[in-house]
Amino acid sequence: MAEKMDVIKEALVTATPEELETVISLYADDTRSGVIKLIEQARKRKEKFLAECARVDGMLAYEREYGNYNVVCGIDEVGRGPLAGPVVAACVVLPKDCRILYLNDSKQLSEKKREELFPEILDKAVAYGIGCVSHTVIDEINILQATFRAMREAMQKMAETCGAPDVLLNDAVTIPGVNELFGGKSVKQVPIIKGDAKSLSIAAASVIAKVTRDRMMVEFDKVYPGYGFAGNKGYGSAEHMEKLRADGPCPIHRRSFIKGIMGEVEKE
Repeated sequence: MAEKMDVIKEALVTATPEELETVISLYADDTRSGVIKLIEQARKRKEKFLAECARVDGMLAYEREYGNYNVVCGIDEVGRGPLAGPVVAACVVLPKDCRILYLNDSKQLSEKKREELFPEILDKAVAYGIGCVSHTVIDEINILQATFRAMREAMQKMAETCGAPDVLLNDAVTIPGVNELFGGKSVKQVPIIKGDAKSLSIAAASVIAKVTRDRMMVEFDKVYPGYGFAGNKGYGSAEHMEKLRADGPCPIHRRSFIKGIMGEVEKE
């Protein structure tokens, strides 16, 4: 006697991608149109899963290229462009051949997906570190130098767990002062254009930095309401600009970033 459709649907829908082929084989000879449709859907789901596995595997090319080194780190930052708040960097060391499906450049992911991936990255990482440099320091030393400082801070914190890095996979930059940071050790730096979409380690760092900073800006929104920090994260949205022009800056605004804006307000 043929199994009921709801039983077959439940089996196919709840099967993990790894289990799908076995479950599909159980119903492959069923000629009912409903079962055929369910099997087609299951096969498409498996194809998507395999394609994602292949994509993630491709993002390990740099990690494998430098796999003979002991500590290979991905490093990235977020928050260079906002008018308010800190710049945050993260440094992540993943196990060899680590697989974190759906991990990508944080800008390509939804907030929900970033939040889902955040604990998985922390759980799977061999080590990680987070660096944060305030708006005040950004104004003092400029955003580029503040970004480098946040990155060095992230590296130092990461090194507390697994030692100084041997290779840094960087998103397009070469970070000054790294060798001096680790007592003159020669640390190989590999700048990769659009590295957060090409290296799983950099993508992991990108997500950690992004989620960390976004959570900070949500908290700042409670302290300094009206600028829309929970939504715009300090970037110049219409709501943010309207509040800034009407009431002026709050304590976490980067004065060096809003000089022109406030000048325009004063002229008006």
